[in-house]
Amino acid sequence: MSPGIVPPYLLARIAAAQEENWARAAEAAQRTLTAPRDYRPVRSRLRLSIEQPGTLVAEATPAPDREISDAKNRQVLPGTRVRGEDDPATGDAAVDESYDGLGATFDFWWDAYARDSIDGSGSSLPATVHYGRDYDNAFWNGERMVFGDGDGEVFRGFTGSLSVIAHELAHGVIEDEGGLLYRDQSGALNESIADVFGALAEQHHAGQTADEATWLIGEGIFTDAVQGRALRSLAAPGTAYDDDVLGKDPQPAHMRDYVETRDDNGGVHINSGIPNHAFYLAAQALGGHAWARAGLIWYRTLTAGTLPSTADFTVFARATLTAAAAEYGEESEEVDAVRAAWTSVGVIPDDHDAQP
Repeated sequence: MSPGIVPPYLLARIAAAQEENWARAAEAAQRTLTAPRDYRPVRSRLRLSIEQPGTLVAEATPAPDREISDAKNRQVLPGTRVRGEDDPATGDAAVDESYDGLGATFDFWWDAYARDSIDGSGSSLPATVHYGRDYDNAFWNGERMVFGDGDGEVFRGFTGSLSVIAHELAHGVIEDEGGLLYRDQSGALNESIADVFGALAEQHHAGQTADEATWLIGEGIFTDAVQGRALRSLAAPGTAYDDDVLGKDPQPAHMRDYVETRDDNGGVHINSGIPNHAFYLAAQALGGHAWARAGLIWYRTLTAGTLPSTADFTVFARATLTAAAAEYGEESEEVDAVRAAWTSVGVIPDDHDAQP
């Protein structure tokens, strides 16, 4: 289970805030940090088409199976069902935004990689909104998405960011593919892969190329009171926010700045900036839609069935080189781009020892 899109160290900074105008946020962050979490480890539509005059062909096309529930500001799951698949919009922003975000994420996985939902077999997509009072997070609990409304002083509601929704659902995909131990470098890879596919889902929905995208995770979830654009940046780790109260985004972009810490499960939300930036560099080098080549290499790496749950950055980097070579050839520009990216962030040496 992911601990949520907002890292615990950031919540701790908010909880310790002494500013009078952030009193509600401090209280909300403290409640969020101490809140218990309940972790719990094919649907299709018929599409009709006419291929030749007078010939009607029925083709099964995967479709999402969404169900949105309302916790009504209690920390109780699943809550009351308020919208199901094909139901009309409710007028509740959190309900409708989560419904749309789940659908956009489903479309991304299917269109980009022919993956039918989280488990690849059409699993349902349940979500709960209005979780807790002023709850400052969103998380995947092993079977559903859970969204807080934010405290209104630091965080807005979490359903308005597609990268947040897609990031948390990606944790479900990672888990389904065997998982990555959620601590130290394997945990940072877990977070990074979720960030990568969160960013790609948002880009896919907007039809953006690599050079058009913001590469931000959680853009827009901070209120105007915060000096920051998002929680994380794949393009420039360490620059997503710089606020007098929250502090500065602590993510490194290179191994020389790797953070040794016991907090945050060994810095999983911090050191994920290094593999995040490697993906960004590979995607920029290849250009076009980032999900098409760079994203496919990361997806093949995740789903090959050979990635150990304790993989560190070097093991994962070499696995992406192997995946790129298998998909595009050992002498391909894709292999060159991936190798250059990992070399640029200091994960693999700048020599031919990194050959797949």
